[in-house]
Amino acid sequence: MQNNVLILDFGSQYTQLIARRVRELNIFCEIKPFNNLPEDLSQYKAVILSGSPSSVRSDEAPHPDLSAIRGHKPILAICYGAQYIAHFSGGNVAPSNTREYGRARLSHICPGPFFRDVPKDTQVWMSHSDTIQKLPEGAELLASTHDVENAAYKIESEKIYGIQFHPEVYHTTEGKRILENFLVDIAGLEQTWTPAAFVETTIEELRKKIGDEKVILGLSGGVDSTVAAVLLHRAIGKHLHCIFVNNGLLRKNEFNEVLHQYEHMGLNIKGVDASDRFLDALQGESDPEKKRKIIGRVFIEVFDDESHKVEDAKWLGQGTIYPDVIESVSATGGPSATIKSHHNVGGLPDFMKLKVVEPLKMLFKDEVRRVGTSLGIPEERLGRHPFPGPGLAIRILGDITRDKVSLLQEVDHIFITGLMEWGLYDKIWQAGAILLPVQSVGVMGDERTYEKCVVLRAVESTDGMTADWVHLPYDFMQKISNDIINKVPGVNRVVYDISSKPPATIEWE
Repeated sequence: MQNNVLILDFGSQYTQLIARRVRELNIFCEIKPFNNLPEDLSQYKAVILSGSPSSVRSDEAPHPDLSAIRGHKPILAICYGAQYIAHFSGGNVAPSNTREYGRARLSHICPGPFFRDVPKDTQVWMSHSDTIQKLPEGAELLASTHDVENAAYKIESEKIYGIQFHPEVYHTTEGKRILENFLVDIAGLEQTWTPAAFVETTIEELRKKIGDEKVILGLSGGVDSTVAAVLLHRAIGKHLHCIFVNNGLLRKNEFNEVLHQYEHMGLNIKGVDASDRFLDALQGESDPEKKRKIIGRVFIEVFDDESHKVEDAKWLGQGTIYPDVIESVSATGGPSATIKSHHNVGGLPDFMKLKVVEPLKMLFKDEVRRVGTSLGIPEERLGRHPFPGPGLAIRILGDITRDKVSLLQEVDHIFITGLMEWGLYDKIWQAGAILLPVQSVGVMGDERTYEKCVVLRAVESTDGMTADWVHLPYDFMQKISNDIINKVPGVNRVVYDISSKPPATIEWE
C-alpha cells in the first residue's frame, strides 16, 4: 500500500490517540519508534511527528535522522515534533515562563488549507513546558493563542506544518478537521481504509502467506479470537483447526455455551476441558504476574498436546490486537514500562515449532468489531464484553481455589445477567466481579457473619486504552447487591469500583 501515514513516536502519552484519530478518517497509519525508521519509506505518503515528555534542549532528547523524510514527504509535527523542527532548523526553543497545560484558544488563525473550516477562537489542548520563541528562517506563522505566539507554523518549501497543541486529544474541538485538512487536502491521501477493504486485503494476504498449510487457532469466545477465526476461515477454509480450551477460569456455563455458538458459525472447532490442569498448576500462587505466566505456560502445553493431534500443522493463529502489544511491550521499543503481560504476546517457545499468524495485530478493539460486522458475524458475539485471557484468575486477588472460582462465577453470573435484564449490558464496555482477599463483619438473621467481600466493576471505553466507570442506576445496584448476598453463600458485602483508567487499570491484577 502507498496510502499510509507513518507516525514517529517520541514517547508521548498521546501517540496511540494520533493513530486512532487518523484511522477514524479511514486512512491507515502505523506507529514506529523515532530511532528505528523503516528502510522502505515508499509506502508512506505523509509523516506525523508525535509529542514527547522530553525537551529538545536536553542532551538525552530524541534526535531522529529525518534526512530521508524532510523535503520528500509532507510532515505534521505535533508539540515536541514542532519544537524539534524549529530548534534544529535555526529557530529558538526556550523554557516557557508559564507552563501551558490544558485548554487554550487560538486567538489568531491565518487563512489557508491547514485551518480550512476551522473557526477563529477555536479550543485546543496544550501540554508543554517549552515554547518556540523564534520560528526558523522561511517559516510562516499560522496561529497563536493568548500565551503562545507560535502555536502553529508552516515551512512551505518542505511542506512541513508544526503545531504546539494536540489535535488528537478530544478537547481540541476541531482536531479531526485539522488532521483531515493536512492528510487529505495537503498530503493528498485517500480515505479508503474501511473494514471491507481491510477484510479483502487481509484475506488475500493470508492466502498468500499460508497457502495450503494448516493453522491451529485458540478460540477464547471473545470478539478478537472470533474475528480472527472467521478471517482465517474465509482465507483457508478447512485448513483452519480451532481449539477452545476450558482453563477452569471461565464464566459460569461459558465453555458449553460458546462451543454451541461456534458450531452454528461453520467453524471446525474442538473443545478441550483442561480445568484441573490449570487449577492444579495455580495452587498456592498469589502473585498476579506469576499467575499470568503459569496460565500462559499451561495454555501453551495444552496447545502443544492438541497441535500434535493435527497432522502437519504449521501455524498458530492468534487474536492479538494493538492494545495487547502496547501494554505488554513498549510500542516504541523504548523504555516504556510493562503494565501487565499478555500470554498471547511475545511468540512461542522453540519446542512448538509453529509459525505465528496474527491478522488483527494492528487493529484497535472498536476496529475489530467493525471488521466483524463487515464479515457478517452475529451481533451477540461482537457485542460480548472483553474478558481477560487469564479469566477469573486475575479477578481473584490472592491464591486461587476451586471454591473461590465457583463463588466468583456465581457472583459474576448474577451481575452480568442483571445488566442484560435491565438493558444495561450493551451500554457498557466491560463488566465483571472481583473477589477480595478480605473478610468483613456482617449480620444475617440476628447472627454475626464474617464473610467475603466482592467488588463490581463496569466501565465505558472505546478501545480499552482509557476507561471511565459507569454510573449504574441505584435501584439496579441495590437489587444486584441484595441478590448476590442472598444467593451466594460466603459473601456478605458488595462494593462498586469508581476508578477510571488511568490511574487505575480495568482489571485489578
